[in-house]
Amino acid sequence: MPQYQLSVEVRPQYLPEQSAPERELFSFAYTIRITNTGEVAAQLISRTWNVNDAHGRTEKIRGLGVVGHQPLLQPGEHFEYTSGTRLRTPTGTMHGSYFCVAVDGEKFDADIPMFVLDALSDGPDKGAGRTLH
Repeated sequence: MPQYQLSVEVRPQYLPEQSAPERELFSFAYTIRITNTGEVAAQLISRTWNVNDAHGRTEKIRGLGVVGHQPLLQPGEHFEYTSGTRLRTPTGTMHGSYFCVAVDGEKFDADIPMFVLDALSDGPDKGAGRTLH
């Protein structure tokens, strides 16, 4: 097992009640679960997101922490939060990384796997999105 490692799971969801397709506005929520799967406690310091719409437009977002927190995770601990984004197309993708510092001073990045934002999905999980590996 690597000493410094966070695993990231994402559950995206389309929000039709906050969207206005006639105005090209599609709202999505995503719930992130970050688990320290390494051997050393580490703190999430900042995030970088790439938000891509179906027309090839990319928005890069950088900021400190997540939803006002910079969680310190002991090995085996997790932190979960929900946030959101808006697109001008009914589908798109997001991916990024978290910049972290371990308690011993080691700096590392944790990958946020690419996931799909989809307002057009059919079926029981309509708009739930998919994680791409």
